Amino acid sequence: MTMTGQPETDDASLQGVMLRGAWYYAAPAAEIARGRMMHRTLLGEPVLLGRDAEGKVFGLRDTCPHRGTLLSRGDFDGREVECPYHGWRFATDGRCTSIPSQCADQKPQAGDIRAATYPVAEAHGNIWVYVGAVGAYLPPLPVLPDAGATPQLHLCQRFPCNIDLAVIGLMDPAHGAFVHKSALWRTRQSIHEKQKSFSPVPGALGWRMDRHPASSNSRAYRIFLGGRPETEITYTLPSVRVEHATTGRYHYTGLTACTPVTADITDVHHVMYWNVPGTTLLRPLVRRVAERFLDQDRQAVLAMQEGLAFAPPTMLVRDADTQTRWYYRLKREWLAAQAAGRPPENSLTPVVLKWRS
Repeated sequence: MTMTGQPETDDASLQGVMLRGAWYYAAPAAEIARGRMMHRTLLGEPVLLGRDAEGKVFGLRDTCPHRGTLLSRGDFDGREVECPYHGWRFATDGRCTSIPSQCADQKPQAGDIRAATYPVAEAHGNIWVYVGAVGAYLPPLPVLPDAGATPQLHLCQRFPCNIDLAVIGLMDPAHGAFVHKSALWRTRQSIHEKQKSFSPVPGALGWRMDRHPASSNSRAYRIFLGGRPETEITYTLPSVRVEHATTGRYHYTGLTACTPVTADITDVHHVMYWNVPGTTLLRPLVRRVAERFLDQDRQAVLAMQEGLAFAPPTMLVRDADTQTRWYYRLKREWLAAQAAGRPPENSLTPVVLKWRS
């Protein structure tokens, strides 16, 4: 199969399968202060996220090994988490340090018990959690060019759909004039033929829309950054899109990360960075526009999900749907590599695609 391929439908057996062995966006770093903790559900698993007294973020399975109570409902003194049901205490590395009900001659003792832990990483003001079996190697975090230590804005909307329906909306190049129609963004009258070069992302299962002048119907970039910005967009599995726009002097970086909560619920996070001076007062306006934009995607996905409930025949066309085919192709490779115990291989090759949008 070539990188562009022929029109085909996606593999129904892959629909909604959540990929493990990967980093998933969990929360903005600013939402967890020292000595605080929160609950997150990732891929159907309960995760306790906390920040200890020294400022380090940690992750525990958010169920007590004793009776399954959510540990995040208990107390945390910056060093240990206490279960609210029977007072069992756990250090941030999962070690049980106290079982108040046990006499000295009874089993188990605290040293016999551990809570499961999750690798957690903090970068560019974001907290990522690795979900899956942990070996000697952890994959790198997504690369965010020109992103500072703290984002300008973070948005999150919950999509009541599986991970695939949420993700493919991020890479669809032809819906903008219909789903996001706006005098600022684009209209149906602005639709024209586009031609873009794509290449595989080194060391990852993903691809890049290579750097190119911003489209003539992307007025927002020209207004915000000034000059003649160039853009580059990368998509990497399991669910991360990074868009970088720059004029050389001013930059914008947008991270969109889809995190499956369960098989049928997906949180879509959008994190924005820019270095344009004097734009602090614009944050409320930018937030309002971005929230509307993200909600338009959510509504489009819901309409598609309602239609798919009737099990209609569907198709993927070329070249506008080629990126969706790549997504399913690489997802299939991800699962095959894990089943075979081998590193995944990105078989995509550079190509030029064209479509109208």
